[in-house]
Amino acid sequence: MHGCGALSNLDTTSEHIVVIEAGRADRHSWRDLWRYRELLYFLARRDIAVRYRQAVLGLAWAVVRPLIAMVLFTFIFGRLAKLPSEGMPYSLLVLTGMVPWFFFAAALSESSNSLLANANLLTKVYFPRFLVPLSAIAVALVDLLIAIVLLVLYVLWLGYQPNLRMLALPVFVGLSLCTALGLGIWFAALNVKYRDFQFVVPFVLQVGLYASPVGFSSSLVPDQWRFLYALNPMVSVIDGSRWCVIADSFAPGIDMLVLSTVVAVSLLAVGLWFFRRTERALADVI
Repeated sequence: MHGCGALSNLDTTSEHIVVIEAGRADRHSWRDLWRYRELLYFLARRDIAVRYRQAVLGLAWAVVRPLIAMVLFTFIFGRLAKLPSEGMPYSLLVLTGMVPWFFFAAALSESSNSLLANANLLTKVYFPRFLVPLSAIAVALVDLLIAIVLLVLYVLWLGYQPNLRMLALPVFVGLSLCTALGLGIWFAALNVKYRDFQFVVPFVLQVGLYASPVGFSSSLVPDQWRFLYALNPMVSVIDGSRWCVIADSFAPGIDMLVLSTVVAVSLLAVGLWFFRRTERALADVI
């Protein structure tokens, strides 16, 4: 059954009877997400198992990638360009930026390609299509947890002490997740109809990497550019994550944090609207 209609449940003593009601998909969309929550778990578990079973390095890839990036950025921006590092080792400034950025990049890439990767499933059975990009982000979350452990160990090795501000880290992870999911479901729906959109995501990530404070401190940005700069939600995510780990790092202002949050929530709202608008035709055009 295709997702052209919504589902309505009639409770019986032993089972659910599913009735297709044409033209009423919006009414049941959120209820269907709850009903199919176990499918979300199985899809996420499948994606994680496939990812690490087929990788030569396995879980070590989540450690090797940020370490290599840290070395390269430290050499280019720290040694050659000699950018300031706010009194901390430049490698630490880079690593505290790389960890949230890699999570965002992985979440956006996985979610934007998720519908095409599950084309056979989408054309055979009905379920809320939103579960597919949502489950794809599980792989990025696993990588993030491993990277956070690496970051904490590196901070301790450099002689820094963890502080209570690290408890605020999930707030910035949530902001990053909101941004990645909003863009991801938008690109996922566009990828189904226009296959060349799959080449847009790497370009967006490449530009975003240098437009975000991964290899530099936001304190270098002039005041007159701060508003435009904060329109990128990853600015507050990276600055906030760095502030959670290092006490003396540049802290995002309340105005920048509010602006970035508004942009991230808006991206998610627009992405959900566009995804729901195109969801019913996905199985027919994929």
